[in-house]
Amino acid sequence: MKRRKFFKLSTASLVGAGLAPSVVSAAGSTSVKTIADRSNDNWTHLGEGRSVTPNRQFSKHYDVAVLGGGAAGICAAVSAARLGSKVVLVQDRPVLGGNASSEMRVHLNGVNRLKTGLAERETGIIEEMLLLNRFDNPQESFPVWDHVLYDFVMREPNIELMLNTQAIEAIMDGDNIKSARCWQLTTEKEFLIHANYFIDCSGDGLLAATAGAKYRTGREGKKEFNETFAPDEPDGWQMGASLLMSSTDMGKPMPYRAPAWAIPFDAENAHKKRKFNAYHEGVWWIEIGSDDDIISDQEINRHKLMGHLHGLWDYIKNSGKFPESENLALTWVGSLPSRRESRRFIGDYIHSERDLTGYKHFDDAVAFGGWGIDEHNPGGMENIHMAPTIFHAHFEEVYQVPFRSLYSVNVPNLLFAGRNISQTHIALASSRIMATCALMGQAVGTAAHLCTQKKVNPRELGKKHINELQEQLMRDDVFIPKRPANDPKDLAKKAAEIVASSTKSGNAKLLTNGWSRDIDGKIHHWQSATLPADVQMEWVDSVKLSTIEIKCDTNVKRNIMMRKDSKNDDRFTNTVPEEMVKSLSVEARIKGRWKTLATNVENQKRLIRFTFDDINTTAIRVRVTETYGKPTVKLFEIRAYA
Repeated sequence: MKRRKFFKLSTASLVGAGLAPSVVSAAGSTSVKTIADRSNDNWTHLGEGRSVTPNRQFSKHYDVAVLGGGAAGICAAVSAARLGSKVVLVQDRPVLGGNASSEMRVHLNGVNRLKTGLAERETGIIEEMLLLNRFDNPQESFPVWDHVLYDFVMREPNIELMLNTQAIEAIMDGDNIKSARCWQLTTEKEFLIHANYFIDCSGDGLLAATAGAKYRTGREGKKEFNETFAPDEPDGWQMGASLLMSSTDMGKPMPYRAPAWAIPFDAENAHKKRKFNAYHEGVWWIEIGSDDDIISDQEINRHKLMGHLHGLWDYIKNSGKFPESENLALTWVGSLPSRRESRRFIGDYIHSERDLTGYKHFDDAVAFGGWGIDEHNPGGMENIHMAPTIFHAHFEEVYQVPFRSLYSVNVPNLLFAGRNISQTHIALASSRIMATCALMGQAVGTAAHLCTQKKVNPRELGKKHINELQEQLMRDDVFIPKRPANDPKDLAKKAAEIVASSTKSGNAKLLTNGWSRDIDGKIHHWQSATLPADVQMEWVDSVKLSTIEIKCDTNVKRNIMMRKDSKNDDRFTNTVPEEMVKSLSVEARIKGRWKTLATNVENQKRLIRFTFDDINTTAIRVRVTETYGKPTVKLFEIRAYA
C-alpha cells in the first residue's frame, strides 16, 4: 500500500473536524487533502539551497495506546509500562493532569470523607504522584505540579509521551481498533498510532466514539436501574463544566471593572445554597451543563462561563456586600472549563446507584470509590434559582468498581477509565472524582499489559484471568475492598515465623495476612514501640530471593492532595505524611551470617521495593531507622519473591 494512500482520511471526518481544507480544482470539482499533506507547500530552504516538501506524516507501533493524560490516563500508562509493555500516552493539552492541572486547578479529590468522618484514601500509582508532589512542590504551585507530573511520566522508559496531540479517528480492522489517527498541534504532524490495545481516558472519548463504541449521554429514568435519585423519566441533562479563578490580597485597595461581555450575577434569584465560602480561591458553582450535545456546546458554554465568572467577581467587588474584598485582585483566571460529564461508554456491565448504596460485591472488582453521590444542578448558572448540587447520599464504607464496566461491549480491544466508563448518570455523580478515576486507570493499564502477554481481549481476561489481574493490582498497592491478597508466588506467606523487636500495636504476623490497611474496624498492621525497629522472617528451609516488598503507613485516613487553601488539620495534610518510612534497610542471613542487601535513606513511597541479585537464605530482616516524624513505625505488609 502506498504511504499517501495509507494516510488518507475520509472527507466527512476531516471536514467535520475542521482539519482538512477543501480544494477546488480547475474543473470545479472539490477534493479533500489529508491533514498533513504538504504537497502545496512552496518552501525554499535557504540552508540547503533548494525547494523542500516537509514531511508531517508518521507511523508508530506500541503494545498499549493511552488517550488522555489526566489522573486516569497517567496511571493507566505508568502501570502498563512498569510491567513491561511499550506504551504511548497521548494528551491533547501542553500539560498533564487534566482537571487537576494548572489550566483548571480542581482539587484532586478521592474518598476524602466517609460517614465515619475519616478518609479512605487511594494508594498505588495515584498516591505515588501525590507524595512526589509533597516532596518536590512544597510551595504548592499548580504550574510546578504540572512539571511534577511530567517528571513522573518521563521517568518511565517504556512510555513515549505526546503532548498537544489529540486522537481524532479510529482506524478499524473489523470490530477492533487497528490504529488511532492523531494530530499534533504544535508540530503540524499526523501520527498513525498502531497498538494491540487502546485505553480511552480522555473524558469525552473521541477515539472510542469514532470506533463505533456504544455510548449514551444524559440521565436514566428511575425504572431502568431502579435508581432512587434518578428523574422519573430519562432526559438529556448532563452535569456542567466549571471555570475557576484565584485572587490575592495586594495590601492596598484594588478596583475592578468587569468586561463588556460579563453576565451580571442575579443575586436576587440565586438559591441560598449558592454560598461564597473561600471565594478568593474560586467559586466551584460557576458551571453550565447541557441537555443535548455538551461537547458541541463547549465553546459557547466557555464564553458564557467567562461572562458569569466576571459577573460574579464584579458582584463580590462592587456590590458592597463583601467589604473584605477591597484589597483582593484576580491573579489567575481559568479559560478552559473543567468537565464533569459527557459520553458514558457501554461495557459488559453498567454500574448504577444500587451498586454503590448497596455496597454490591463484584467478583471482578478492581477499584473503589466513596465520594458522596454529588449530582450538580445540570443547568448550572442558567438555573440560578436551584441549589448548585445535591448530595443524595454519603457512604459508610467504600464501594467496588467492577472490571466489566471498564471495557467496551462491542469494540473488543478498547478499554476506558475515568468519567467515561460504563455507568449511569447517578453512579457518575460519585465515581467521577479524579482519584477514583485514577484507580480505574491503574486497573485498565494493568489489564492491557496482561492482555498483551496472554494475547486475549479484556472480556476474556476478565472471565479467565481476573484473579491474576486482582493479585497484580494488590501487589502494586491497589486496595480492593473485601478482597485480601493471596499471591501464590509470595514466599513471605511460607515463612515459619515472623517476629518483631518491639510491638506497640498489632502483630508482626499480620504482615502476611493479605490486607494492606486497617479496614472495617479491624487491625492489619504491626507498629513498633520505638525506633529503630526490626521485623524478622524465618523459613525452615532455604529459599531463593531477589525481591522484598514492603507497604508502610502513610495514614490513608488523612488526605494528602494539594489544595488552594493549604489545609493542615486532622483530615488534610500539606506536607509529607509523618507516619511514612524515611530510612530502612533489608538484611538476609546467608550461611549463618547477616548481610545487608539494600538500603534506602530517602524513601518517598508507601510501597517500597528492594531488588538484588539472587540469594539463598533462611531469614530476612527489615530494619527501620527513621520516619518523617513519628517516633514509631507502622507496617502493613512484607512480601518476598524469587
